[in-house]
Amino acid sequence: MKKLKNEKELIKKAIALGVEYGEKRGVVEFEPTDSAHEKCEYIYRLLVHDKVIQPLPEDQVSQKSIQHKLAIWASKQ
Repeated sequence: MKKLKNEKELIKKAIALGVEYGEKRGVVEFEPTDSAHEKCEYIYRLLVHDKVIQPLPEDQVSQKSIQHKLAIWASKQ
């Protein structure tokens, strides 16, 4: 997995886009106390469920790989 140039900024963008996407669909309401890790995991699972992104093989799912996948998704938005 090749690290993106501005991956941290893209992860922040992905979280913002994902929160907006989930709330627009009416499936989630994030709390201010939710951590970035929890938000990333939920957004990833939601996008996979909606077939917006390809799922990672279950044995490769980790916080780092989820964030990388979301950063790639955000870079295409």
